Amino acid sequence: MFSSVWNFVKRHKRKFIFTGVVVGGVYFLGKYAQKKLREIQEKEATEYIAQARRQFHFESNQRTCNMTVLSMLPPLREAIVNQLNSESLTALLKTKPANKVEIWEDLKIISFTRTIVAVYSTCMLVVLLRVQLNIIGGYLYLDNSVGKNGTTALAPPDVQQQYLSSIQHLLGDGLTELMMVVKKAVQSSLGGVSLKQSLSLLEVEQQLSWIRAEVEAGSERPLSWYMLADDENALADQACGLTGNDLMTIKLLNETRDMLDSPDFTTVLSTCLDRGFSRLLDNLAEFFRPPPGDSAPSSAPDSLSVVSLPLAKIIPIINGQINTICSETPSHFGAVLFSCGNPRITLVFP
Repeated sequence: MFSSVWNFVKRHKRKFIFTGVVVGGVYFLGKYAQKKLREIQEKEATEYIAQARRQFHFESNQRTCNMTVLSMLPPLREAIVNQLNSESLTALLKTKPANKVEIWEDLKIISFTRTIVAVYSTCMLVVLLRVQLNIIGGYLYLDNSVGKNGTTALAPPDVQQQYLSSIQHLLGDGLTELMMVVKKAVQSSLGGVSLKQSLSLLEVEQQLSWIRAEVEAGSERPLSWYMLADDENALADQACGLTGNDLMTIKLLNETRDMLDSPDFTTVLSTCLDRGFSRLLDNLAEFFRPPPGDSAPSSAPDSLSVVSLPLAKIIPIINGQINTICSETPSHFGAVLFSCGNPRITLVFP
């Protein structure tokens, strides 16, 4: 029996060898495929976790930015009001002075100037803080990322504080220069408009457009100059003695300047300003509605040109808008500006 089996095996030896090779090959190929499949799954899981961590980090950073902006609006409003004090002129008018018309003319220029400056500076504050916090956030992400070699933080707290303090330029010298440029444009546009002249909302919009054109296109300086000093950081003026933190702060400032000079940033800032001034006009529209019972429907396309108000009545309306624009509580104006984020400038990772 065994001899017959052996003879059978000998006769079909090649078939058995071929079958064994095939079965063994399939077995090892299956094991290899399983190993590769596990590697692919593990890689995809790792990438998914990393992407989720980046997304969470990004969203958390945006919330921090919005909260920081709201906390900085009161000092911004105070700085504007202190330098463009319309309240003192209003108090003077209540005393019925002899130069009443002259005071009204001053009030006209100051009211429009401070509201327009409020829109500009608030938009600048939003986009600048978003850039700065995302640059910092990028380094913090690397500091906290899994597998980071070394224990030295790229952006320690001292560097963060020193870097973020550069925004004081916008609240100080930059704001003062911006006020001068805007005031000059307001004087050029509205200086010759009589207090008794009636303006529709469309005409007010046209005046704002002329002022914006002079501020943004007629100035020798780009808008980014008002946001971050264009001269080298004071730390760089030192010939020696710079610490590692000082050098890191200078690096962050240079990265910020590069970002502010980029076409993407210019586009985002322009979009933010468009939305800000559009929201301002929406606020003003509430005062230009036809009176109840008027035959002209308020929803008609030309309804904005139907109602006109004397400039003297528009001045107090414009003057009070700063309290809405620079409100530290969440508002429609703030929501419009916070929506101006753009992935091209917010996803900043070094």
